[in-house]
Amino acid sequence: MSDLPLTTRGFPTVRPRRLRHHPLVRELVRQTELSVRDLILPLFVRPGQNIRNEIASMPGNYQLSLDRLVDEVGAAVDLGVCAFILFGIPGYKDARGSSALEEEGIVQQALRVLRKTFGERILLITDECFCEYTDHGHCGILCEVGGRTELDNDATLPLLAAQCVSHARAGADMVAPSGMLDGMVQAIRQGLDAAGYAWLPILSYAAKYASGFYGPFRDAAESPPQFGDRSSYQMDPGNSDEALREVALDLAEGADLIMVKPALSYLDIIRRVKDRFPVPVAAYNVSGEFAMVKAAAANGWIDERRVTLEILTSIKRAGADMILTYHALDAARWLR
Repeated sequence: MSDLPLTTRGFPTVRPRRLRHHPLVRELVRQTELSVRDLILPLFVRPGQNIRNEIASMPGNYQLSLDRLVDEVGAAVDLGVCAFILFGIPGYKDARGSSALEEEGIVQQALRVLRKTFGERILLITDECFCEYTDHGHCGILCEVGGRTELDNDATLPLLAAQCVSHARAGADMVAPSGMLDGMVQAIRQGLDAAGYAWLPILSYAAKYASGFYGPFRDAAESPPQFGDRSSYQMDPGNSDEALREVALDLAEGADLIMVKPALSYLDIIRRVKDRFPVPVAAYNVSGEFAMVKAAAANGWIDERRVTLEILTSIKRAGADMILTYHALDAARWLR
């Protein structure tokens, strides 16, 4: 091998490491910046007083009564987290999810309390589905088809629209239908418009996969299916073209923003959706993804702060404009 210096042996004059040598240069040329403004915190609200039940599989996240919910939101706002999505755990369940439509339903109460307390300082999004409210754990009314019990897609749509109108009336800033029902966005848009809420945006769970990463959430929301699964209405994890079709349909029906769920295992879907559609894209960093990080960190196997911020940055880098994540409060502290 020649003893000549590399510069005289045709070594490239372009050295990418020059832009990585100084930490301030690295900051100047960084292409993706994660901000607390990108984060949406999911919250679980239930009836009662002075309830703050930590969810065992989701450390640092809680089932909250209304009084403790106000405290939790206040602490989040102090950290700069101002966007929230609410999930309700009702006082009772039945086959039709009737409690989801009540004016004194738990989410409706939470909306009114939070709006009265925080005014326009916070953004309130409501998850729109029936799985938390039905005694069978599926996302709407059931019917018998060919000897099998299945979700009755079309019979559920008017109830879904009524749920959204009820939440809008109680103070929601945005509704987020999550059931992956055919025609759900159109039904909701028509219902909101007819009720005088034409201005209220719809964030559709447009590409929601039948994923194994939802397990801890079902503990949190107390909503596991009592039989079967949701594979007949959520997407097959092996499909990506189908996601683009689902997004296109929801946008045609009137969705204003769309979501990909889960996030970490579907970064390619986020990228394809963002490249194809010029609309705001949300990604849901779901409970199983969160729980794996927490479990590994608790065992000392990873640096929780570094890994969490790397994951959230990767989701944003893939194309997400906003991220629903249970890491929101931790991330907000680290990003300050």
